[in-house]
Amino acid sequence: MSLQRVCLVHYHEIGLKGHNRSQFEKRLVSNIKALLHAYPLEKIKRISGRICLFLDPEATYETACEIADHIAGVPGVARVSSGYRCEQDIEIMKDTAVKALHDVESFETFKVAARRNHTDFPIDSMELNQIVGAVLCRSFPEKKVKMKNPDVTVHVEVIEGHTYIYARSIAGIGGLPVGTAGKAVCLMSSGIDSPVACWKIARRGAVCIGVHFSGRPETVDTSEYLVDDIGHVLEKTGCFAKLYIAPIGSYQRMIAEMAPPPLRIVMYRRFMYQIAEKIALLEGAKALVTGESLGQVASQTMDNLLVTNASVSLPIYRPLIGSDKIDIINEAQALGTFEISSQDAPDCCTLYMPRNPETHAKLERVEAIEAELPFDEWIQEVLDSLEVRRYACPSYREPKQSEKA
Repeated sequence: MSLQRVCLVHYHEIGLKGHNRSQFEKRLVSNIKALLHAYPLEKIKRISGRICLFLDPEATYETACEIADHIAGVPGVARVSSGYRCEQDIEIMKDTAVKALHDVESFETFKVAARRNHTDFPIDSMELNQIVGAVLCRSFPEKKVKMKNPDVTVHVEVIEGHTYIYARSIAGIGGLPVGTAGKAVCLMSSGIDSPVACWKIARRGAVCIGVHFSGRPETVDTSEYLVDDIGHVLEKTGCFAKLYIAPIGSYQRMIAEMAPPPLRIVMYRRFMYQIAEKIALLEGAKALVTGESLGQVASQTMDNLLVTNASVSLPIYRPLIGSDKIDIINEAQALGTFEISSQDAPDCCTLYMPRNPETHAKLERVEAIEAELPFDEWIQEVLDSLEVRRYACPSYREPKQSEKA
């Protein structure tokens, strides 16, 4: 049997699941397979608590690295290792270990971690460590062996009639596979916070459906293009399925004309939440998600959040509620959305801002004002004018009855 390049996908949290563990594993396999459809893969198989990607014979080292780097950002993946599958022949195993360590671009110290899953192989783990370690010391005389916290670990694993040897390993983002927690509708601005909130809920297994409230026709549509760019960033990890564009500028103008100025922002938020809930019900989503952080702006005080919560019956998840702005910026930079979100774009949040917004709104007063406005009529008009953009999300399923799908 010739040497074959493989990528081993390690997961952590999935391994803690009980009887439904296989469902999480199958979902992760399905997501990875869909996201790697353009790469030269021979097959994908679950082995010994990992997922193994077998690359086609013509696959190069660069291709293997590209695959590993790509799936490291897929929710559910804790680590990705690039290496080889070879025969259970000690001479072949030694040569393969040398080749695997050559794959690591830069290191000063290393160690060997051997594991024998089946006792039909005559050499035990401790002896295998010594044999392979001796060969690597001769092959890399300028490098040092370090048993605690080395720069790189050469793994030699004897599993199911073959040996898997790898040294290049990169961290994944962890979490749970997208599609294991149902759908969530994420309120998406073109700002920094909401993409991060969407990403955090996706890492917990949710399929994310965005809704962007545009200030059009009262503002230009720049924010819509920026949110679409953000959607394509999220799409790379397979977590973002759809983006609903809801132009509400005209309705914000009418709210501004008919509601007390200090309560405009709260009224806007309630209007948007109710539209988002209608979209969620259409999609079969179980929750709304926002990028709000406690006390960050006037609409995000405890009192105002309570008032806006009361406008819908679905739960509202706020993954960033206790986050510092600097932490959110760092996460946006890691996600790859920060540069997009840093571009100037007028959106619905900046329309008709009052000079002194209310920070302690009272639910009874807000509901009394809202009762005087034709919210139901306006909401239906917005729903009738929705625009939909679609993205590649392997776990997304169209609702059975979708008027806008």
